[in-house]
Amino acid sequence: MKHIYVVGTADTKGEELAYLVSCIETAGGTVLSVDVGTRPPGTSFDVNAETVAAYHPHGAAAVLACDDRGRAVEAMGVAFSRFIVERQDIAAVIGIGGGGGTSIITAGMRQLALGLPKIMVSTLASGDVAPYVDISDIIMMPSVTDMAGLNRLSRVILHNAAQAIAAMASQAAKMTASKPALGLTMFGVTTLAVTAMVERLRTDHDCLVFHATGTGGRTLEKLADSGLISGVLDITTTEVCDLLLGGVLPATTDRFGAIARTGLPYVGSLGALDMVNFWAPETVPAQYAGRLFYRHNPNVTLMRTTSAECEQIGRWIGERLNLCQGPVRILIPEKGVSALDIEGDVFFDPQADAVLFNAIEATVKPTPARRVIRLPMHINDPQFAEAAVAAYREIANP
Repeated sequence: MKHIYVVGTADTKGEELAYLVSCIETAGGTVLSVDVGTRPPGTSFDVNAETVAAYHPHGAAAVLACDDRGRAVEAMGVAFSRFIVERQDIAAVIGIGGGGGTSIITAGMRQLALGLPKIMVSTLASGDVAPYVDISDIIMMPSVTDMAGLNRLSRVILHNAAQAIAAMASQAAKMTASKPALGLTMFGVTTLAVTAMVERLRTDHDCLVFHATGTGGRTLEKLADSGLISGVLDITTTEVCDLLLGGVLPATTDRFGAIARTGLPYVGSLGALDMVNFWAPETVPAQYAGRLFYRHNPNVTLMRTTSAECEQIGRWIGERLNLCQGPVRILIPEKGVSALDIEGDVFFDPQADAVLFNAIEATVKPTPARRVIRLPMHINDPQFAEAAVAAYREIANP
């Protein structure tokens, strides 16, 4: 039997948790309650805190015998993450919490499969939730009032959350697998290219397009590591610029790591390597004063990469791709790498582009499986899309 896991800290949120359980059961859900508190609880749960804490690598004492609350919360997050991934009876997960509870519960939620319903009712849900959600599909629901006992508003919020999670659990969506899944990366300035590729591939592939905003690339690679995609068209590698130059949408240092680990068929390109992303103009670091900028919108400012930066970026990407032993094709669009990097537009800089292209070509070690291909086209030309699709079909179906 599958259960809706209701998770919280019974030492501080027992009344709210009991009410949430009753609402879900009234809505027809089958509940299993889990205590992730770090202090003695006021109410009993189906799974007590000692059981969860025992999943910590150093045992329950590392969590429950810790005098420092911050360290105890962090340790319980580790324990809950290890506990939750071993459960085989999860229909959905819902948690409630303030700062500590939200940290603990979302640490576990992030380890669960994409598509499994997850709701976190939190006092922090109206702020920056990126540290809690990361690249998962957690739904963050504001509690509005603090969780310090039930009141007329908190009862409504928890009732609504209960109805939502019960409905999600009872009407689970099924992932179709009639066609192989293919991951692609796209940015606004490479939309024409990637859209054209999707049109050419969608008849026999399920195309999953990821916005190259840091989380997008990481999500794609998580799916690759999980065996949920069969290949990659990584046309937009711009997240590397932000990683190396301090932008706000960075990759991690593990960018391309999943490709190396899995050996998936990989076609990559240099989409939007002409730019670094910052927020509003006043947020740009002082060290970049006097550079060439483009105001993408009131909240996003783009900075053109220099020749020196392009060489750094090209070498970093090349070194990472050398670790990939599966079939790899790197396509260089010699007439520009973004919608702004085209003759007559603001970021057109053939000299910087040439340095980038040469750095890639000089760094990547060619093998029968790994090749760099120069194309006398702009990245958004229809012919480039055709070449990318042809390259992918060649290595995916040798």
